[in-house]
Amino acid sequence: MAFHQRSISLPSRPQSKVEEDLCILDACISSPSTTLDAMCEGLRRLADIYSSIEEIMCLPSNQAFSSQQRKLLDGEMECSLELLDLCNVMHEDFTELKAIIQDLQVALRKGHDAAVQSKTQSYSRLLKKAKKHFKKTAKKVAYEKEDCRMARLLREAREIATSMLESTLHLLSKQIEMPKQSLVSKAFNKKKAVVCEEEQLQVLECSIGDLESGAGHLFRKLVQSRVSLLNILSS
Repeated sequence: MAFHQRSISLPSRPQSKVEEDLCILDACISSPSTTLDAMCEGLRRLADIYSSIEEIMCLPSNQAFSSQQRKLLDGEMECSLELLDLCNVMHEDFTELKAIIQDLQVALRKGHDAAVQSKTQSYSRLLKKAKKHFKKTAKKVAYEKEDCRMARLLREAREIATSMLESTLHLLSKQIEMPKQSLVSKAFNKKKAVVCEEEQLQVLECSIGDLESGAGHLFRKLVQSRVSLLNILSS
């Protein structure tokens, strides 16, 4: 599912525009037709949104907070550490998955069925391990009557980032685990040409490479956003 190309420039109602872009991302993640390509684009879009949130935070008009609002922002600061850890771990996992896919291509090319099975199992084990990280990111920040729009933006972006990474793992799992349609079952089907298998693996390798790049880019934007917020709260 393609993302609409929308500007997230600041001059005209910037906060409302960011909220709109977050809603678009959320809808794309939730769509049954979401693809790995959409997730790759989503990570880039989310990084751009975090850049806009950072710029909004730095506007003088948005730096006057009540004690309750500061408390909410402090809560988001704490949660942002968990998201940073998750994003960093996912970036490392994508790197490892890409290496596994490269090894799987070599094994297919050489006709080493045992190596194909071994690498496939490594792929599945890594995905299962990665899924466990999301159990540690279930923390919610309590929002009381005196809400803070900035904290709400950060919370929504954080929850969408977590959901996007989790959905990406689900899509990657389907490449291996779906019966009759998975790369694994096809790899053992002698009626299929090896060149066809390699082409599919190359597409998957490319997608994982894009995810690796997107997760790394998002991680850097998360760090920048956190530093800006920390400076504002410390002033």
